[in-house]
Amino acid sequence: MSIDLDALLTDDDPAPSTALAGHPVNAALARVLDDVRRSDPPGAVADYIPQLAHVDPDRFGIATVSVAGHSYGAGDHRTPFTIQSISKPFVYALALQTLGIEAVGERIGVEPSGEAFNGISFDAQGRPENPLINAGAIVCTSLIPAADGAERFAAIRAGLSRFAGRELELDDAVYLSEAATGFRNLALAALARSTDALRTTVEDALDPYFRQCSLLVDAHDVAVMGATLASGGVNPVTGERVISEPVARQVLSVMAGCGMYDRSGAWLCTVGIPAKSGVGGGIVAASPGEYGIGVFSPPLDDAGNSSRGVAALQQLSDEFGLHMLSRPLTAVTALAGIDVDPASGRVTLRLRGEVDFVATEQLVHEILSTGQVRIGTAVTVDLTNATRLAPVARYLLTQMQHDLGYGVRVEILDPSGLLG
Repeated sequence: MSIDLDALLTDDDPAPSTALAGHPVNAALARVLDDVRRSDPPGAVADYIPQLAHVDPDRFGIATVSVAGHSYGAGDHRTPFTIQSISKPFVYALALQTLGIEAVGERIGVEPSGEAFNGISFDAQGRPENPLINAGAIVCTSLIPAADGAERFAAIRAGLSRFAGRELELDDAVYLSEAATGFRNLALAALARSTDALRTTVEDALDPYFRQCSLLVDAHDVAVMGATLASGGVNPVTGERVISEPVARQVLSVMAGCGMYDRSGAWLCTVGIPAKSGVGGGIVAASPGEYGIGVFSPPLDDAGNSSRGVAALQQLSDEFGLHMLSRPLTAVTALAGIDVDPASGRVTLRLRGEVDFVATEQLVHEILSTGQVRIGTAVTVDLTNATRLAPVARYLLTQMQHDLGYGVRVEILDPSGLLG
């Protein structure tokens, strides 16, 4: 009897990897966990939030979700933990989606602070340096339209649940612990109020902020959230568009430069995946167009990032080739093939997948440089297997139809109407 693995890895099973412990991808993830455990990077559980000091430091799990919605996991990837600062890029996304990039940018910057997550980091305009440090995140929470803090948290919880693909629950004990001891955040909120970056009451910003950080997730949830950013704003498990592509790009850009606090520069060089950590021991990473990754291990390094999580993502980046600035040794081309009809001399160029500027430039080069194309030659550009045209590709292909020059006549075969 044959088994269809893709059929088993469907949205009907919220934790499909648990049913496929022997799956090769799960095994590869488990090997990463084993390697990191053996290396034993130093770390300590966060204790400045009293409730977090009680978590089991030995918990360690990892999950990945592809932009096609395929889910994998190993270790404690279904162990709940509080989302903490992992919530920040997603609340930022909700604010951008609601108010627009320019409006949010008037209140919060996008520059790396070079400071700790709870540092006093404001620019010359009085804005927090970015939305991923505490000062910026508190302001960002305040930007979610609502009549009061309770309504604001309800909107944030609903939005983060759409990213995760399920209803997220509040850990009341952690929320109360944060609210009772969050004096540093109270001071940051008051400072933001004094610079006019924060324009609600301190309470109406800070209470929903503490609550959003206390939502319960697991590594699989976090991977789904990362995959939603990686797929341009569409949740690959539910199929729902949560945010627009420009907003997803903005969020990933800020995560790449600011997501790992004062280790962000080193992270970009060594790992090269947009990411955001949380003091609960979680890390979300999003490899654009490929995967969302969630890692959970409570002990933190001295920058406030999960020490095992950082090591695991470094190994994943190296072994799985996920660094966003890496390029394949052999160029990937959207040009699937060139066919020549010997009777008519018609040349057909077949495109596949996403067609961007690079692919269109290659197409034009092939049309004009191949020895088969001469004055009066008929050329067909076949888009049957293309899935998407970038705006510049759409423009260039339309121009080719009108006048390519050299007496070459171009016809576009576009059964899906990608040219519009």
